[in-house]
Amino acid sequence: MATKKELEAKKELARMYYMQGETQKAIASKIEVSEQSVGKWAEKEGWAAKRAGVNITRPELVNKSLMALNKILDQVHESNDIELIAALPDKLAKFASAIEKLDRKANIVSAIDVFMSFSKWIQRLSAADGEITADFIKNLNRYQDAYINEHIKI
Repeated sequence: MATKKELEAKKELARMYYMQGETQKAIASKIEVSEQSVGKWAEKEGWAAKRAGVNITRPELVNKSLMALNKILDQVHESNDIELIAALPDKLAKFASAIEKLDRKANIVSAIDVFMSFSKWIQRLSAADGEITADFIKNLNRYQDAYINEHIKI
């Protein structure tokens, strides 16, 4: 049976692999825990939402928003409905607000991307550098997560 410290180190390593896009099955095999353990960790700590934020680029977000706006404008144009036309300024204001939020999210996505690259680099260095311990990586990731959580208020 693994100690609490060993289990925490495995959990942190699992999180790093998960954020890099590995499947739960592959992670479980790599760190020698059950697939259910990886699934519980991922669910409890919201890894899927964080990984999704990493995988969506700003251009994709803006493109999807512009497509949605285009659809709204087409619907209004085709309908000739006075109520839809009257509601258009409100929809445009909401769209502008959404773009603002996307810009903030894009900044967080960039930070996550940098943190992920840095984590991969640290992970590679840890094989040759004895000062890079599981505790060091755990603390580093904790501070990275704290930074993201503090700045993600969208």
